[in-house]
Amino acid sequence: MAYEVISSEKVYEGKVFNIEKDKITLPDGRTAVRETVRHNGAAAMVAVDEDGKILFVRQYRHSAGKETLEIPAGTLEKGEDPYDCAVRELEEETGYKCEKMEYMFNFYSSIGFCSEILYIYLATGLSKGTANPDDDEFIELERYTPEEAVRMIFDGRICDSKTAAAVLAYKQWCSDPQK
Repeated sequence: MAYEVISSEKVYEGKVFNIEKDKITLPDGRTAVRETVRHNGAAAMVAVDEDGKILFVRQYRHSAGKETLEIPAGTLEKGEDPYDCAVRELEEETGYKCEKMEYMFNFYSSIGFCSEILYIYLATGLSKGTANPDDDEFIELERYTPEEAVRMIFDGRICDSKTAAAVLAYKQWCSDPQK
């Protein structure tokens, strides 16, 4: 199918994302407008400690109007490799470094209107480093077993999509002899 951008206009430029309004041609020749949130992408990790517990960060999310429980994550700097971002964000948000950072999968956060792609890693062999959260981040560290985390997804205590996807993928990852 042929889709072509006829015109593109940046309607908002922000710190974390921009919004573009594009006029496109459809396969049947008609035109349509598409609005897209443009985002550099992000990296996140399932960080597993020596006891097999997953590290989570609890922080306030203004869009949800409440504190949420999430896996550590951060936005990619322009041109930054997702692996490097994951390594950086693990220490910044949790105060831990890892011996091994292994790529698991990636996905679009909300493909219908947003270009953000998230890269998910598995961090193991954790050792104490130095936390250095952003000036506007107030983070509490929590640890849960994979089983507890899955229950928290299904009872609503974990409501973040990247966290739900990553925890469920990790459970499958652990039981998959093909990995």
